[in-house]
Amino acid sequence: MEIALLLLAVAVTVLTVTALSEKRDLPAPLTLVVVGVAASYLPGVPEVHLEPEEVLLGLLPPLLYAAAVTTSLVDFNANRRPILLLSVGLVVFSTLGVAAVLRLVVPDLDWPLALAIGAVVAPPDAVAATAIGRRIGLPRRVVTILEGESLLNDATALVALRMAIAALGSSVTLWEIGLDFVVAAGGGVLVGGLTFLVVGFVRKRVTDPLLDTAISLVIPFAAYIAAEEIHASGVVAVVVAGLLLGHVAPLLQTAPSRIAERTNWRTIAYILENTVFLLIGLQADWLIREVGGSELGARTTVLACAATLAAVVVLRLLWVFAARALLMRPGPDPVTGEKVSWRYSLLIGWAGMRGVVTLAAAFVVPLDTEHREIVLIVAFTVVAGTLLGQGLTLPWLARRLGVPSPDPHDDALARATLLQQAAKAGFRRLDELAAEGDDPHHVRELIVQRIEQRNFAAWERLGTTEGEESPSDLYARWRGEMIDAERRRVLEIRSTGAVPSEVVSDVLAMLDVEESMLDAADAARADLRTTGRVQRRDGCEHLAHVPLLDPPAEPACADCLAEGTRWVALRMCLTCGNVGCCDSSPRRHATAHFRATQHPVMRSVEPDEDWRWCFVHHQSG
Repeated sequence: MEIALLLLAVAVTVLTVTALSEKRDLPAPLTLVVVGVAASYLPGVPEVHLEPEEVLLGLLPPLLYAAAVTTSLVDFNANRRPILLLSVGLVVFSTLGVAAVLRLVVPDLDWPLALAIGAVVAPPDAVAATAIGRRIGLPRRVVTILEGESLLNDATALVALRMAIAALGSSVTLWEIGLDFVVAAGGGVLVGGLTFLVVGFVRKRVTDPLLDTAISLVIPFAAYIAAEEIHASGVVAVVVAGLLLGHVAPLLQTAPSRIAERTNWRTIAYILENTVFLLIGLQADWLIREVGGSELGARTTVLACAATLAAVVVLRLLWVFAARALLMRPGPDPVTGEKVSWRYSLLIGWAGMRGVVTLAAAFVVPLDTEHREIVLIVAFTVVAGTLLGQGLTLPWLARRLGVPSPDPHDDALARATLLQQAAKAGFRRLDELAAEGDDPHHVRELIVQRIEQRNFAAWERLGTTEGEESPSDLYARWRGEMIDAERRRVLEIRSTGAVPSEVVSDVLAMLDVEESMLDAADAARADLRTTGRVQRRDGCEHLAHVPLLDPPAEPACADCLAEGTRWVALRMCLTCGNVGCCDSSPRRHATAHFRATQHPVMRSVEPDEDWRWCFVHHQSG
């Protein structure tokens, strides 16, 4: 019962503090650490000792899998060089550098123990970095690199720690260290690949979303344990399995299964990530008491903690900028075509917060190791110091550097373009199906109408006209009111008991799905209203060579005025300057102008919109 009450208290505290932090616009990870530290000194709060098995087997596999399965394999591959330089090169560099610093400030520490401390504090935890990064709007490439680093750096650090612990009792050669790393990494990749093949084979034959989601709960633990049993890296195995399964999910799983799994792992990651930071803070009281009896003395202990904290921060910055200048040779970004700014490197260098893996690794050091208490307090100091020091200043640094955050307008334009491309392929298939047989019920026209409505809604999100609802806004508002009325009526019928409860639940679920889609679209439009202009690189030869005509001072659709119809938004032909209404308007005069003249490119002439569209290639620019 005591354990159950403790777990309940932890869960309630995590959810309460997280909710209040979001309401007050505070970083939840840092707030939870502070709350945990304060709670560890309160009377009646039991001591919480994080055991390495609890973290390395209970927390690490699901956290890694939740991150890996949602990480883009394409983005990971595009940034593989900086990711590997950070997850392997930087971890080794930090391990050796911290060991050297400790040997200077605390000569009583032998090299194996100094290297063990270096390995313990070497791997940053991107849970905090990416949580803060997404909250303050760090560039996507920075977040991708930090996530990719966190997926692999734990494996490097744990291998280094394993060899350092082995060296505590005997000598270990550089050859043995290298061989152990190759075996751990190669074995992890092999186990992760085999896990992917087995799960892929099973998923092709599973259509039940509940069963598929249950299978996903087993995957990270199965991959981790299988790899560790053959002395390979369980971390690498989980990451490889998660990356591959997430990449091919649209081909292996049904749509309901993907939705269920996505929701399931978002919930798990949300709970575990926030719980981890509270648990870190709860270690404070007993760790500080335990180090009080150290033979090294308080002054030496404080010096070791301060030197290690400073070393992990400085070494990361040195490595990031050295790797940028000597190894990466930063060239044009593959997406924007622009050279990557040094500001991105500074953000990556500063986002080196340590987390629960560092604490768990510290507990792996054997109990009979001399000066083991120094390992524990140094690990806690580095975790707390980087979370609070770098974590609190990262938003300020991002603002000072002026690094652009992801632009919702840019995303909306890309979404509309992608949907247009998809619709183009779908219409081709629809024409093939219509040519194969009769269509007495005029189904083709109905499908075309629904697809066009979806595409128009995507384009209308770019509209910024104040005080006027777009057709999609009006549709969402009216349909939302209808759903409320429909739900009330269903609940009235449910109370009579005249309809089976299963049928009522199915109908309510249908209404919930439709309402959630309306809410998501409304949230996307709200984001767009808070940002500025749309700027995208050219996507085809027409966009690259189009003349940049200025819009008229008071644009209007002459055809709409002549016909007495209203327009939703206006577009201007960049060949002849004709202004026509968009496809969301009743008469679609801009598209009609293209069909009559074959002038390929038009631009928006709505306020604060700076994007163009090629009718020929269905590309935006």
